[in-house]
Amino acid sequence: MHVPRGSLLAVTGFVASLALTCCTAGPPTDESAPPAPGQGSAPAGSSIRPAEAAPTLSVLKDDPEVVAEDLEAPWSVVFREKTALISERDSGRILELGEDSETREIGVVPGVVHGGEGGLLGLAMRGTEQLYAYSTGAEGNRIQRFELIGQPGSLALGSVETLLDGIPAGTNHNGGRLGFGPDKMLYATTGDTGDRSLAQDRDSLGGKILRMEPDGGIPDSNPFEDSYVYSLGHRNPQGLAWDAVGTLYATEFGQSTWDELNVITAGANYGWPTVEGIADEDAFTDPVQQWPPAEASPSGMTITAGAIFIANLRGAALRMVPVFEDGTSTEHYVGQFGRLRQVTTAPDGDLWILTNNTDGRGSPGPEDDQILRVGVRGS
Repeated sequence: MHVPRGSLLAVTGFVASLALTCCTAGPPTDESAPPAPGQGSAPAGSSIRPAEAAPTLSVLKDDPEVVAEDLEAPWSVVFREKTALISERDSGRILELGEDSETREIGVVPGVVHGGEGGLLGLAMRGTEQLYAYSTGAEGNRIQRFELIGQPGSLALGSVETLLDGIPAGTNHNGGRLGFGPDKMLYATTGDTGDRSLAQDRDSLGGKILRMEPDGGIPDSNPFEDSYVYSLGHRNPQGLAWDAVGTLYATEFGQSTWDELNVITAGANYGWPTVEGIADEDAFTDPVQQWPPAEASPSGMTITAGAIFIANLRGAALRMVPVFEDGTSTEHYVGQFGRLRQVTTAPDGDLWILTNNTDGRGSPGPEDDQILRVGVRGS
């Protein structure tokens, strides 16, 4: 489904009108340090929603508060009610963050094989007793469900069930984000692992956004019969979030020209590797925003208080995209905390920001990696 610039998006009611930033070439490795930015012109992009009834939104604190530190290559943070659980990519450990800001190991995901960008990646919670994990094993990436036993302060991993395995894995482009949608289905992002052809191959699980039932079954309502594939043509998507009306967004690493923010619809093709960024080709769905990789490299994201917040690795910034306003996105804390892997909304409404400076590509400070907390306001 092509999304023409300047027209309504058929499924979401969004309008096109957003001007974008300049173009910068970057290396093919998504998460490497940023090169010196170049100059260039950008095509017009798309805004998110009409500007009427726009809420007031702002970050409340100039200096985010540190809630955890000395983490090792953390990748994801989720909440069991008010208790934060953190994944460590390289070690395969899952940590519980206590009220005293100290972490304790609740278990190690068995068989995690770390290499490059692979390892223990995304987490998702369902209720208080089911923890889902996306990780790299000896035979590819897999999605597993763990019984979570005990109470805060003494949580532990119980029995494990592999829901889906054989997802293509590589030293880069593993995707890895998990999230439950408003439809109660589990969504997962997968990368092309450096094999571009996988993204357009409907029989491959690589370069896709997948959708499954909580027990691992294929929903009858998926767009392709007997397939987990929900959307295709992705290079390395690492962010998933839903807005208040149930629209699904995803962030995606580009090759060397454009990183993307996409509105995801069932069965849509997002163009990789044929196109990158806005292409105006009828066969593909265009992003609603795009940025040069050196300024972005977007990973985790969340939507709250009228805005989309995106954690950027090479850009080393928290990007805010107002949902109800036309105009460019804005960056916060540029270079202040280094590489940012995830931003999520805590149960109390604050943003939690996960830094990623100890993964071999950053320049860690003495207390890295950290989780930061900052308040937002909006309606």
